[in-house]
Amino acid sequence: MFDPGLAGAFGHRGDITIFVASEIVTMDPRRPSATHVAVCEGRILGVGPLEELEVWGPYTLDERFADYVLVPGMIEAHSHVIEGALWERPYVGFHPRRGPAGQIEGGQRSIDELLERLHFEDAALTDLSEPLICWGLDPLYFPGERLTSAHLDMVSSTRQIIVLHASLHLATVNSVTLQANGIDADSETEGIVRDTNGQAVGELQEFPAMLTVTALARLFRDFSDPRHLWTLARQGVNGGITTVTNLAGAEITDPQAAAPIAEQVADPSFPIRLVTYCLPGNATPDAVAERITALQATNTDKLIYGGVKIVGDGSIQGYTAVMNWPGYINGAPQGLWQVPPDRLSEMVRNYHAAGINLHLHANGDATIDAVIDAVDHALRHHAWLNHRHTLQHSQITTPAHYRTMARLGMCANIFTNHLWYWGDQHYTSTLGPDRTHNMETCATAAREGVRFSIHSDAPVTPLNQLHTMWCATNRTTPTGRTLGPNETITAYQALAAVTIDAAYQLHLDHKIGSIETGKHADFTVLTTNPLTCDPDHIRDISIWGTVLNGTPQPAN
Repeated sequence: MFDPGLAGAFGHRGDITIFVASEIVTMDPRRPSATHVAVCEGRILGVGPLEELEVWGPYTLDERFADYVLVPGMIEAHSHVIEGALWERPYVGFHPRRGPAGQIEGGQRSIDELLERLHFEDAALTDLSEPLICWGLDPLYFPGERLTSAHLDMVSSTRQIIVLHASLHLATVNSVTLQANGIDADSETEGIVRDTNGQAVGELQEFPAMLTVTALARLFRDFSDPRHLWTLARQGVNGGITTVTNLAGAEITDPQAAAPIAEQVADPSFPIRLVTYCLPGNATPDAVAERITALQATNTDKLIYGGVKIVGDGSIQGYTAVMNWPGYINGAPQGLWQVPPDRLSEMVRNYHAAGINLHLHANGDATIDAVIDAVDHALRHHAWLNHRHTLQHSQITTPAHYRTMARLGMCANIFTNHLWYWGDQHYTSTLGPDRTHNMETCATAAREGVRFSIHSDAPVTPLNQLHTMWCATNRTTPTGRTLGPNETITAYQALAAVTIDAAYQLHLDHKIGSIETGKHADFTVLTTNPLTCDPDHIRDISIWGTVLNGTPQPAN
């Protein structure tokens, strides 16, 4: 029991709360499991049985989680603030999805169903000057017919209709949108898909083409709106997440964006941590380094500027990821470089020399080659043993890639959700069976010694790390295929990938990612222990919500 003579001996200044749970999974091998955790001033004071924690002095025993399981606050190390902005617009994806208010949207299973939904949304807009922007489409789900402006013209010949694809790397627009934005046979921007006569058919591949549409350009730069940040935060809490990332920050290209974001995240009731990696735009390396250094000087416990994001290519399902031989099984072109290899190598070398942590988007294996070569080249010129540069998506990374990454000290963030959302489509339409079995190879990364996380890329797929864990431990598709059964990982490895290993690649493992003394009191509150339940039911575990800095945050 508590010894009054010890009161004040340790110099803590705040009230102590001790949370009790049916089990606490710490992800700290020194004490992997406990029943109580003491919290003071938003940090973890201690973990263990109640009688050990009582030595800290008077406390309040909080029993609200007595029937729940606490795990370290889950971390989504690849997501986007645009998740918040898009939920203000209709979601028209193939897979139904739960929105921030608990509503179910989407489930459009054919082009006809999509057009029916667009007719409904068009009729609901009274201002004809307002574009109708919907999101979540993927034509890959509709084999045999590709959505074009001719389809969307049936919805409206007077309003701009814009359908953003699920990958965020493509969009399809109607003829009104093409005309309003000057996109025609004479347009020279790469990524404008054309028919055999050279006329634009309405599909815009990758950002140079998409950003020729004013409404899309406005959408992609509107990151700092308070409503969008709060929607993202609510979605994160609903998904059991305590730290979320924005891997497309605009604070380098738009310095005015930083202040409103900081103001919102600093609100004591803002329920999540935000880690931002900024896109460099066309700024010089010196300007990027100066700006990132200035942003990092403003870091708080809830708003952290981690470094720079570089986008190397597009998406596999959009046929814009850059592929090595034998390429796509349908003979599609080998993809679109967003940053060519020589430019990529120059950027990596300069930012690495400036001490900037890099997260590098690479879907196709040719782009993965280029990213690894760029990091190798940078390290030959500038030693940095703790850089933790991260290969993002890492979808068809080979054992040879991972061996080199381990030697270079690189991390991987693996897009395991693709196995469920596009596994069948990759099997039949993009990569073919052999390479699809070898997608998202978490087990290979582990065998070759690469620290990895797993992610949703929200809003590309839903913001829910239990589902992401389920994908990694089961590798199942909607049709019942098991893709690469030798690449399944254990529930413990999957939980590490969304907690301590995700924290590691963000350079935050000294603050978050496990339940141990001194770290932030961030917990995810679950009804069931994901380490002991049937792996096939991990995604079915209910989420009570989260605890951030010791403050409970119930889900909607």
